[in-house]
Amino acid sequence: MPTSSRLVAGVCLALLAFVLSRQIMPLMPEGMNFGYFIHVNVAIGFLVGWNIMGSRTGRGITAAINNGLTGAVVLIFWGLVVQSGYAMVDQAMNHRFGGPLEALLAIFEIAAGYLKVILVPVVIVTALFGGVVSGLASELAWRRWR
Repeated sequence: MPTSSRLVAGVCLALLAFVLSRQIMPLMPEGMNFGYFIHVNVAIGFLVGWNIMGSRTGRGITAAINNGLTGAVVLIFWGLVVQSGYAMVDQAMNHRFGGPLEALLAIFEIAAGYLKVILVPVVIVTALFGGVVSGLASELAWRRWR
């Protein structure tokens, strides 16, 4: 059911996904084609905010901070899964894998490589701070517009 807290959580995490995407792009290898990288991450951010964070509001400030941190971690997880899945499909179209199991296992290898690239202090601090602010904003929205 649509609520104001779900909308605020979705918009906040979508904004966080946009900021994180802009911070991550310079960290990736030179000449990488990003295509719809930002658009996909913003959509993931909105869905995570709506489904994960928005449904857990109304439990207090401490729970809101935890909810925001959880939302940020889930955003990064699903961003890694989706982006590495896309990279795997791109590599599979170039016949780089011997079979479907090898291609599925490559998703985890690609995600681990991406994770090593994005684990820098500026991205971590932005994700944590943005998650806390998103959790508090969705809690405030729940309290204000029940």
